[in-house]
Amino acid sequence: MFESAEIGHKIDKASYKAAVPTLRAALLEAQIDLYEHKKIPVVLLISGQDGAGKGESINVLYEWMDPRFLSTLAFADPTDEERERPAMWRYWRSLPPKGRIGIFAGSWYSDPIRERIAGTISHKELDARAAQINRFESMLVSEGALVLKFWFHLTKEGQEKRLKALQRDPLTAWRVTQWNWDRLKTYDQLQEVAGHLLRTTNTAWAPWVLIDGSDDRYRELTVGQVVLDAIRNRLASPQGHQSAVAPMVRVDTDGRNVLSQLDLTLALDEKSYKTELAHWQGRLAELARAPAFKNRALVCAFEGADAAGKGGAIRRIGAALDARQYHVTPVAAPTEEERAQPHLWRFWRHLPRKGHIAIFDRTWYGRVLVERVEGFCTEADWMRGYTEINDFEQEMTDAGAIVVKFWLQISQAEQLRRFKEREQISFKRFKITDEDWRNREKWNTYQQAICDMVDRTSSSYAPWTLVEANDKSYARVKILRTLCERLEQELGHDHAHEHGKAHKDPKAPKADKHKSKAS
Repeated sequence: MFESAEIGHKIDKASYKAAVPTLRAALLEAQIDLYEHKKIPVVLLISGQDGAGKGESINVLYEWMDPRFLSTLAFADPTDEERERPAMWRYWRSLPPKGRIGIFAGSWYSDPIRERIAGTISHKELDARAAQINRFESMLVSEGALVLKFWFHLTKEGQEKRLKALQRDPLTAWRVTQWNWDRLKTYDQLQEVAGHLLRTTNTAWAPWVLIDGSDDRYRELTVGQVVLDAIRNRLASPQGHQSAVAPMVRVDTDGRNVLSQLDLTLALDEKSYKTELAHWQGRLAELARAPAFKNRALVCAFEGADAAGKGGAIRRIGAALDARQYHVTPVAAPTEEERAQPHLWRFWRHLPRKGHIAIFDRTWYGRVLVERVEGFCTEADWMRGYTEINDFEQEMTDAGAIVVKFWLQISQAEQLRRFKEREQISFKRFKITDEDWRNREKWNTYQQAICDMVDRTSSSYAPWTLVEANDKSYARVKILRTLCERLEQELGHDHAHEHGKAHKDPKAPKADKHKSKAS
């Protein structure tokens, strides 16, 4: 893997001085084009051996380019805030927007390499991390990013020589610590682990560039030229694939699907509703304060037909919680800032830390629902959206989050009744828009997209709960009950908890029969 970086590349001083002015001017011009067009972001990863010139290469890029449009992110051990969220959270929140270059000193490769050398993950687990990285980088590229990955290499003898030279110079001696010398002892392990990881993540969409770090002039010119050529080529080429290789076709031969089989007549009378609401809100309040929840987080995702009652259900959840413990994120059309990032970025930034709750009023499923149906993204975009969403929810779950997803379903007739009611009530008129009426015309198309969504993204770790929502009282109680049951299961509570042991849902036999939890 590293043979080409060990043949002793060198650039003489005269050649270097002659090449730099032209290269610097071209880099600045390409950077200005990148910024003005705002077509793509550039994600630049700097990795490699200690003493191989990683920091020096970053400094040279800042010298040769306009630092106003560069950002450098250095990643060491995660902070307490970062440990309380999925491992990729700190990288997602640091992604550069379109038109800018983000330099990552340390990246999503650092942890798996370190953990494998330390023996805390197996070879199989390393391969699983590599596959996850490949999907992440594929997503970045599909979203328009240019991903450049540099690995700066030194032989073991070369690394020892470089560390000694740095230590002798009073101006650079501070950069060499006992930690660096200890790392030199694991050189062979690093070569084996890094070599394997680089091979398995050397993809067509994000290949590795291996650079001999023994000669400063060679390294600097090579990095500058690779960055220049990559930006020029990317700006000159069209963006990604615009159609799926194998378009998805849904066929429900008998006319039955997960939505058509819901019993929308399910309802609760007013007395039962008040009793049930008070019970499940009280239980949710207890669970949210339970000691075990301090090491977990809860992510509630609400989707549903227009006027299905998402807002009312969310308010009943909030009424049971401490306002300091939860946050509701309403999701509408992306802002200009959000459009400059991958589509999942705006959801990653709102993930809760441990002991907290995030409630999303509409979610990341917009990619496979409204964006699909309305043509706001290409077929290839929403087709890959299923995999990206599953990865996102898996990462949340792996980090300790409890992901609970609700789809609220109502009939067309009930939706029409609620639309007309909203038009007649002054404080509800803001809820009904021309877009809501237009969406009714595409009812069947949306139903097909919803069924595809459930089939392709309902998992054991983040299942969909389909809620019969023609009766708001029934829907609200089912949502609260589902939340409590899921929390009890995840937190290890006995389902026959004393608080609920004697409680009997008057509608339980019928409601349980039609729970409609897709998995």
